[in-house]
Amino acid sequence: MRIAFQGELGAYSEMAVYSFFGESVLVKPCESFDEVFESVKTGTVDYGVVPIENSIEGSVNRTYDLFLEYDLKVCGEIIIRISHCLIAHQGTKIDQIKTVYSHPQALAQCRKFLEQYKLKAISTFDTAGSVKMIKEEKMMDAAAIASERAAKIYDMTILEKEIEDSKNNSTRFFVLDKKDSQYSGEDKTSIIFGAKSVPGALYKILKEFADRNINLTKIESRPTKSTPWEYHFYLDFEGHRTDIKSQQALESITDKTVFVKILGSYKAANKSNCKL
Repeated sequence: MRIAFQGELGAYSEMAVYSFFGESVLVKPCESFDEVFESVKTGTVDYGVVPIENSIEGSVNRTYDLFLEYDLKVCGEIIIRISHCLIAHQGTKIDQIKTVYSHPQALAQCRKFLEQYKLKAISTFDTAGSVKMIKEEKMMDAAAIASERAAKIYDMTILEKEIEDSKNNSTRFFVLDKKDSQYSGEDKTSIIFGAKSVPGALYKILKEFADRNINLTKIESRPTKSTPWEYHFYLDFEGHRTDIKSQQALESITDKTVFVKILGSYKAANKSNCKL
């Protein structure tokens, strides 16, 4: 089984792959989220794993946008605890570091630490990729923010562990496939819809779920990119799309929306994975 993820070996997305599928799978590192989606679409890999939101920094917008461009399904959910390390060359001391490289979200999650040591932050496309870069380019006065696993993979040293501002830092990932999952009894469903531009449209849509006692776990709006100040809505709710209540709710909102796209139903992740 081959799984695609964005980033280099040692990235948090790779950790999410092993958390869901186990250590025996083959992985395909990708430069972008677009490449992950394309790899699943073309069958180059069996599944893809992409981050959808972080508990501190919020949603990963590019992932949301790609669900409109690709006809892929969410077949699984993963939540992992994120613990950042400051990583540099062997023998380097923290007072020698001038610049720190990492993904923008990782840099944002370690803002207080960077300010404390007056370190210049530079964004890159990946956490583990930053470790690989400073090693290959022999950047002796630079460090990267990444996982402990990344330090081991690239034979670098960890200057500080758990440098994130909040210890309640976790990231939620989606597993991508061409079909979603069967009913498990502990399911969630994700959809995208466009509300009609009439007064009370969003309220009337959400009311259909409330009237059936369906718990909404998230709602997110994103610009349509086709018409200024118009939005698509991403909604997660408890239950499988084949449940009678879920079917009724989804059918009832069709005349209140411009479109509805079911991203998939999947077993909800075990939230204990993100506890300290």
